[in-house]
Amino acid sequence: MSVITTIAGVPLFSTVQEALAWARANRLSGYHTHNWQGQIGYMGGASHLQATGLPANSNAPTPSRSSGSNGGTSGGGGRRGGY
Repeated sequence: MSVITTIAGVPLFSTVQEALAWARANRLSGYHTHNWQGQIGYMGGASHLQATGLPANSNAPTPSRSSGSNGGTSGGGGRRGGY
């Protein structure tokens, strides 16, 4: 799997297929997108809240994680778009 980074402890993948596989393995469905340093990444779970338990834009970086997140958008269920 190609992990770009983690956000709130959840991996951000370079492909939809990887995000969907992670979602299935964690009893979730769908995916949503994040813009990470100018690159679109895919996170398993139909929404950021579903994937992390946190609303979008509340995932301030911590010293143990990479910083530089540019926020995210939800696409859920294979669709792209905003919240």
